[in-house]
Amino acid sequence: MFIAMNRFKITPGMEDVFEELWRKRESHLDSVAGFREFHLLRGPAAEEYTLFASHTVWDSQTAFDNWRESESFTKAHSRARAPEGTYLGHPEFEGFAVVLTQGKGSGDDE
Repeated sequence: MFIAMNRFKITPGMEDVFEELWRKRESHLDSVAGFREFHLLRGPAAEEYTLFASHTVWDSQTAFDNWRESESFTKAHSRARAPEGTYLGHPEFEGFAVVLTQGKGSGDDE
């Protein structure tokens, strides 16, 4: 498996706007081969910003890379416009190859 995350620093007071943007967004992920799940995470708030992360789980890094080069990716990102001042900088990408999985439904808890 592969986990892809983008961290977003959001201007204080713009959190609801940011969340609503994601709620209304057409992600096109459900039709993408190798996609497993998506989460939008709200992290700690500081005086300067509130931290959010988008978190997607994929069958493999190859599946993720194929999505990034696909028409679905282009469609999903072409309409993702937030009001000026929402973001404090560009998203910070982090990608992780899954080394170990535990928990219900993972197959390792039986």
